[in-house]
Amino acid sequence: MAFLQRLYKRRRNAAAVTASASFLLLLLVLCLSLRTRHGGTFFFGSGAGARERGSCEAELQALEGRAARCRYLRSSSHPPCAPTGYVDYLALFYCACGEQEGLWWSPWLGGAAIALWLLLLFYLLGDTASEYFCASLEGLSAALRLPPAVAGVTLLSLGNGAPDVLSSVVAFASDGGEAGDVGLSGALGGALFVSTVVAGVVAIVAARRGGAVIERRGFVRDVCFLLVALCYLLAVLVAGTVTVWAAACFLSLYAAYVLLVSTSHCCSVAADDGSTYTSTKPSDDLAAPLLLPVAVSSKQPPRTFASGLLAAVHAPLYLPRRLTIPDIAAHRWSRPCAITSTLLGPLLLAVVTSPTSPTVLLAGALTGTLFAIAAAATTDAAAPPHGRYVRLLWLAGGFLMSILWSYLLARELVALLVSTGIIVGVPASVLGVTVLAWGNSLGDMVADVAMATQDGASGAQTAVAGCYAGPAFNTVVGLGLSMALAAGARYPETYKIPVDAATYVTVAFLVAGLAWALVVLPARGMRLDATLGAGLLAVYLCFIAVRVADAVGVLSLDSLLPRQ
Repeated sequence: MAFLQRLYKRRRNAAAVTASASFLLLLLVLCLSLRTRHGGTFFFGSGAGARERGSCEAELQALEGRAARCRYLRSSSHPPCAPTGYVDYLALFYCACGEQEGLWWSPWLGGAAIALWLLLLFYLLGDTASEYFCASLEGLSAALRLPPAVAGVTLLSLGNGAPDVLSSVVAFASDGGEAGDVGLSGALGGALFVSTVVAGVVAIVAARRGGAVIERRGFVRDVCFLLVALCYLLAVLVAGTVTVWAAACFLSLYAAYVLLVSTSHCCSVAADDGSTYTSTKPSDDLAAPLLLPVAVSSKQPPRTFASGLLAAVHAPLYLPRRLTIPDIAAHRWSRPCAITSTLLGPLLLAVVTSPTSPTVLLAGALTGTLFAIAAAATTDAAAPPHGRYVRLLWLAGGFLMSILWSYLLARELVALLVSTGIIVGVPASVLGVTVLAWGNSLGDMVADVAMATQDGASGAQTAVAGCYAGPAFNTVVGLGLSMALAAGARYPETYKIPVDAATYVTVAFLVAGLAWALVVLPARGMRLDATLGAGLLAVYLCFIAVRVADAVGVLSLDSLLPRQ
């Protein structure tokens, strides 16, 4: 599985591309809304597709002037307007950047601050997943000696889909319906983007390099599984509510998929060598990242003022995660950082889970102290731990803390997107299907296209597999886990799913893209070509055209639903 190392490297490079594109997109939305602001409403808020909002947003937008809205937000009597984050973005925009006489630039300053913070959140979320979460999963795969096929549909899919899954879980866990809109539309929008735009671009790129033939059995299996999952999800959406058991059944579909992949892998190995698959020894390239030191050139690049300034800016973003996430990757091994992470990691976990409980905080501090003493006594400054079971403990700790950091960042991202929707008058579902979906998926696009371009037929095979296995994981595990947790929190009552006509439109275009690929690719001998890619891109462009038409009032998607 040497390709994992190349994939993770490309995903790290794609994090900056993802953040930059998301920043430009949100900045464009903010600029349009600020330029077309009229009275107490905004341009996008007048779209026929915008459904009725919560009482807080309705009351807030009914007020004239930013000062009145600031006073409303500072009062303690109003209902919650957005999911809880560490920053009150509505108060920041309307109060800290209030529009006073002579300060015409205040709204622009607030909009730029929100867009820059979104850029940073997307970067941190993607960087945490690629630098720490994926590295822990790769090490766990080697330590647990998982077959490559099983690792690909479990740990690799979890590593690639962590931002999407956690964003969905956080959105559904929030009290406000707008956050649920973000989670549902973000997951479906991301699946649509990857299975049409990313797959289409990969097909066109592969066609220009002579074309690549894709393995039929795996492709049909992945696409058909995603179609089955969408049928189940559609039934849940039509019902309007979901129980814990229904969500658990939806989530169990992925367990059946993993079993199917494992069985197919064993059968293919048996067919190749005439015996059943019994070897569980990891390949050398899978174990290499953690067992072998990485050669580092003794020649260090000269430090300049620009590099020092960049390091100083990056330090506040890097050090908090470096000092709280256990990391035994050979090329980043640092004994002081490792010991510090075992000390501060449990304390951070206690602060996040129970910030007002002295008992929990004391227990976290005591646990961290004991872990740090053990780490200091058992680690070596020259190399990371090598014993299998010792590495498992370190990797489990890194896995847990990277999930915690990803959760914190995803929670803040959802709160920011919902607040942004209220500020600019854009429905939260629109931001979810565009900003959140594109932000979480552009990294996959950069990595998959690079793989299809540089790694030949095998790279194209892996890229296409990721275009369907990834959305399947994010849809089933992301939405299944989100609905199960949300329904469990309300048990024995059911959880009402925030669904509107736009959600059904997204599912319809997603099914259309899958059907096009399922028909065209086998008909053309499983060879990637421009016909497949152009058709997939056309499906997504039609989807965007429909959503834009709904946003500007040319088309009303809500009118397509039967009245209750």
